[in-house]
Amino acid sequence: MSARVLDWGVASLPIPGQAGSGDGHLVHVAPWGALVAVVDGVGHGSEAATATRIALEVLERHAQDPLPSLLGRCHERLRRTRGVALSMSAFRPTEGAMTWLGVGNVTGVLVRATPRAASRVESLVPRAGLVGDQQLHQITASATPVAAGDTLIFATDGIRSDFADSQSLSHAPREIAERVLARHGKGTDDALVLVARYLGGSG
Repeated sequence: MSARVLDWGVASLPIPGQAGSGDGHLVHVAPWGALVAVVDGVGHGSEAATATRIALEVLERHAQDPLPSLLGRCHERLRRTRGVALSMSAFRPTEGAMTWLGVGNVTGVLVRATPRAASRVESLVPRAGLVGDQQLHQITASATPVAAGDTLIFATDGIRSDFADSQSLSHAPREIAERVLARHGKGTDDALVLVARYLGGSG
C-alpha cells in the first residue's frame, strides 16, 4: 500500500463449496498515480479463475495505459475464455482527477469525504456485456475530480447493490471492506469488495 496515493483494503469470499474464487483485484501504485481494478470471471471454479487471472496479468503489465486501451487489451486476450466483468479506475494526482469505466456487473461507487459535496455518492455506470465477448463496442472512460479522503468502492455481484446507501468512511478501508462483505454478501456467488481511499499525494 502507498502512504501517499492510496490506502486500501480488500475482503473476499468464494461461493460455498468452492476452494477458490473467480473474483480478483489489482491495486497498482506507480509514480504517475494508481490503477485500481476488480474482475469477476463468468461462472465459478477454475475456468472463471483463469479468465480473471488473464485479465489481471494484462492490467498489471500495461497499468499506465489509458483505461479504454487497457479494456481493449483485456478484451483481445479473453476472447477464448468465458469472459469477465471488469470495473477499473485510474487516480492521477497531478490532475486531481480519477477516471473510471466498467463492463458488466462489478458495482463502483465514489463516496466523497465531505458531506457538503453536491453529490456525496457518485456511481459508475457500467456498459452491459462482458469483456472477451465479441459484441463489446468502443467504451470511453468518464472523469471526476477527487480530493483527499474520497473513497472508491468496487464490489462484485456477490454483494447486494444497496451496500453504499449509508456507507460511513469513519473506518479504515480494510474494515469497511470486511463490513460490506459481512453485511451485504449474498452467499450465493463469489464475493469481493475493494475499498481504496485517495490520499492526494504522488507515488
